[in-house]
Amino acid sequence: MSSADQITRGIGLRICAAGSFSIMAAFLKLSAADGVAAPEMVFYRAFFGLPVVIAWVLATQGGIRGAVAALTPRRPMAHVLRSVIGVSSIFCVFKALSLLPLADATTLSFTAPIFATILSFFLLKEQIGIRRWGAVLVGFIGVLVVTRPGQVDHALPVAGIGFGLLAALLTAGVTITLRQLGRTEHVAAIVFWFFVACSTVGALTLPFVGSWHAPQTFALLVGAGVAGGLGQLFMTSSLQNAPVSVVAPFDYLQIIGAVIFGWWLLHTPPTTSTLAGAALISAGGLYTAWREHVRRKQALIQATPPPV
Repeated sequence: MSSADQITRGIGLRICAAGSFSIMAAFLKLSAADGVAAPEMVFYRAFFGLPVVIAWVLATQGGIRGAVAALTPRRPMAHVLRSVIGVSSIFCVFKALSLLPLADATTLSFTAPIFATILSFFLLKEQIGIRRWGAVLVGFIGVLVVTRPGQVDHALPVAGIGFGLLAALLTAGVTITLRQLGRTEHVAAIVFWFFVACSTVGALTLPFVGSWHAPQTFALLVGAGVAGGLGQLFMTSSLQNAPVSVVAPFDYLQIIGAVIFGWWLLHTPPTTSTLAGAALISAGGLYTAWREHVRRKQALIQATPPPV
């Protein structure tokens, strides 16, 4: 397969990932309307997605022996840290999803690249130029537009906004840990153990918050788990075919998916503030991703010795 074909394939897989995650979010939002609590969502999303991940690992690693080798963690405590932050993040995502309109919850989740820029400055001591700081500012202006502070009639729930922004901050923390974890761990191990952690933590909460739901609600939860597992695999596979700077912008299709599903399934049309804020947040995130690509490309050029 040529390089151009691989990039096209990577983009196609990333679009499939965005579609899968949009379906997952819509199913979970519908299940929340039926009384499913956020910790339950954490469990069912991981539990029903885990078979999809296991099948993918077995198929791509040449059977059981290869799968065991790929899934064996080389830095167990690093996986524990990633799982603690990741499970906390996914809980906040689902809690925000239960409290906010689908489009608003999805839009706020895309402030994660903005928070990742800030964390990389403070934790990794990366140099952040004035243009990237400008993108961060644009993103936060978008947050203000979405959350509509001071508007009594159309204001979003404060708790939902808080969980949405905390989810984005924790997701940014996951991004930072994955940069470190990816240097030594196989991607299959990273995905598998995170799903195991979500299933375990979610199962521990079921005696306290779990309840019996109608068959159609369980069907939504099964669908959300399968869609989430497929989305994870599509996203991972896209990176095996194209650079992250090429495919990452297509993640923002999830905002469009959230608007469509929220309007179609939940009869919640997006407000002008939601659309305008989403545009600003997307612009800030896309510019941040582009500058990150430029920075890495320049670093690669500088690290390459001149031909003799």
